Amino acid sequence: MKAREERLLLPGAAGNLEVVVATPVQPRGLALIAHPHPLYGGTLDNKVVQTLARTFIAQHHVAVRMNFRGVGASDGVYDEGRGETEDWLTVAQAMRERHPGLPVSLAGFSFGAFVQVCVSTRLEHSRLVLVGPAVNRFSVSEVPAGTLVIHGEEDDVVPLAAVLDWARPQSLPIVVVPGTGHFFHGKLVELARIVNHGCAC
Repeated sequence: MKAREERLLLPGAAGNLEVVVATPVQPRGLALIAHPHPLYGGTLDNKVVQTLARTFIAQHHVAVRMNFRGVGASDGVYDEGRGETEDWLTVAQAMRERHPGLPVSLAGFSFGAFVQVCVSTRLEHSRLVLVGPAVNRFSVSEVPAGTLVIHGEEDDVVPLAAVLDWARPQSLPIVVVPGTGHFFHGKLVELARIVNHGCAC
């Protein structure tokens, strides 16, 4: 599906925030998609993040990607998730003013998944999609029932066992993609299929 893409600089608490917005014809939802750790090469152009964006666009969602503080044209410095959460709330408000009434989906990869869990406690949303959530590196709180969690079987950055230990007390199912690691190399099509099935609307 075609979408009109624009790159914006929005004012945030630490300066400008670089945001890429892809808007399909007649959008039905708004998807906010967070990238992995900014100190380890994470950007809004990460392949997993781009895959998530394309998948949501195919579901008629406006796909919003933001560079965290200190990445690309975004001002500021890494703030361990605190400032990053505030920045996403700022972007969410701006996008909801542009597209009033659309249901909001939150999606994140690795560190971005941690940030979106933080955002989810303060922003009304219809779904939460977590890919490779960094539960062994950050204190990721419990998530609502129905949250879609996808993890690579051979992830050596966030071991699958750590995610299962986090999910077990919540009785939260995990979708495990066999034969792939943290970055889903060679499995992006499968990742998109899973998200598409879980987010059909």
